[in-house]
Amino acid sequence: MKKIVLSLMTMGAVFFGSQNLQAQEENEVGEVAVSTVQDEYAEVEIMALPQAVKDALNKDYAEAIPQQAWVKADGEMKIYKIDLDDEGEIEQVFVDQDGNWIEDEGDDQK
Repeated sequence: MKKIVLSLMTMGAVFFGSQNLQAQEENEVGEVAVSTVQDEYAEVEIMALPQAVKDALNKDYAEAIPQQAWVKADGEMKIYKIDLDDEGEIEQVFVDQDGNWIEDEGDDQK
C-alpha cells in the first residue's frame, strides 16, 4: 500500500513539476515577442482614448462608430490609429494625442 501511495505522489510531483517548467518556457517566449514589437502599434480600448481624441472623433466623424484603436509612441507624442465604421465601410484614421488629424502614419498633418 505504501508503494502505491508513494508511486502516486511521485507521479503527481513529476506531472506538476513539468507543467511549471512548461509554463515558464511559454512566459519567456511571450516576453521576447513583446520586446521585439515595441515600435509597432499596440491595441487600446476605445474608452481609454484621451478626451482630445474622443472630441475630435465626435466633431469630425460624428456618424462613424469606432471599431478598434491602436497607439504608438513617437518620441513624446502618441499616435492613435482608429478603425471607424462609417455607414458599413471601414475607414482608418490617424490622430495624435492632442486630437490633431494626421494624414497617414508620418507626421504630415491636414
